[in-house]
Amino acid sequence: MAGHLSNQQIARLTPLGDVLALMKTRTGPVMPHKCALAHAAGSVLAEDIVVAERPAHAIALRDGFALAAASVVDASPYSPVPLASRPQRVDTGDPLPDGADAVAQLDTIVDRGQAAEAIAPVSPGEGVLWPGGDASPRVPLRRVGERLREVDVPVLAALGVYEVSIRSPRIVVGCGSAKRTPIVDAALDMLVHAVAGAGGRARDARGSAEFFNQPRDDADAMIAVGGTGVGRNDETVQALARQGQVEVHGIAVSPGETTAFGFIKHVPVLLVPGRIDATLAVWLLIGRHLIAQLAGGAVDDVSAMLPLKRKVASAIGATELVPVTCSAGAAEPLASGYLPLIALARSDGWIVVPPESEGFAAGRRLR
Repeated sequence: MAGHLSNQQIARLTPLGDVLALMKTRTGPVMPHKCALAHAAGSVLAEDIVVAERPAHAIALRDGFALAAASVVDASPYSPVPLASRPQRVDTGDPLPDGADAVAQLDTIVDRGQAAEAIAPVSPGEGVLWPGGDASPRVPLRRVGERLREVDVPVLAALGVYEVSIRSPRIVVGCGSAKRTPIVDAALDMLVHAVAGAGGRARDARGSAEFFNQPRDDADAMIAVGGTGVGRNDETVQALARQGQVEVHGIAVSPGETTAFGFIKHVPVLLVPGRIDATLAVWLLIGRHLIAQLAGGAVDDVSAMLPLKRKVASAIGATELVPVTCSAGAAEPLASGYLPLIALARSDGWIVVPPESEGFAAGRRLR
């Protein structure tokens, strides 16, 4: 659909799968750039991270005596094994001397003056980190398309990595509705944090007078909240039509049926209803997929297989997001259709009902 809209009436609801396919066809990964490791957590990697072999030679993993394990295989307190020469004492991180393949604990080697005895055996490789044990150039530490986790930052720093190549889409988030409300502001706050959590860089434009007049030369996508319905003051979709192209108005998702998607030149624009529950649902079902597409990554959910405490009823034709609370090894649905704020506050997960389903029976195990 292109050009001007006479009103914001929704003629039909486009299936979610069609919208995601359109996004995949019309959008692609943004250009990568170098970023200091300290500021890269949460971003999607544009290159594999590969380092030289670490350690380059075998080192001690503990304080003790470096020796050949075969020389003390039968040692015990009741049958000490005399050593041909005093073993070399090493500290954690020291290189192992030639011929040594283990580090015996300090109290297992007894000095007898002219000689030393072992009173306990040690296994080959015990207390030793072999070459390449921490990292090998044959195995990337993290791969292109993966998100850099918080735990990755100190690990990479310890291996001497201080800069990484990432894709971090620039997302303008603002108010599409002429009327600012606490609900719209809360929805915008949620989107700003969600974009950052998905590896994007959010620019909060809610203070601007006109969302669609935002500079787009430094934006890879735009998300506006509010004004997508058919109310008397709803005109966000018409505003998008005047500035660019409306591809879809009305998507078969619940909540969030009045969502719209289009483009201003090459920049994708997602218009989200001005309700917290609809904003959350559209973000989970559509928005984060857009960010992942632009970042060259994927949407990764942490899932659990749990039975339903009670049934979930759903209308055929729409993809429905249902919040759940998980306890005692089961998932309890909290709401459907309109998701009250109390349901969102109590939820700690969600299930997605596909459009061809009428819901799920109680006891059904879902991921």
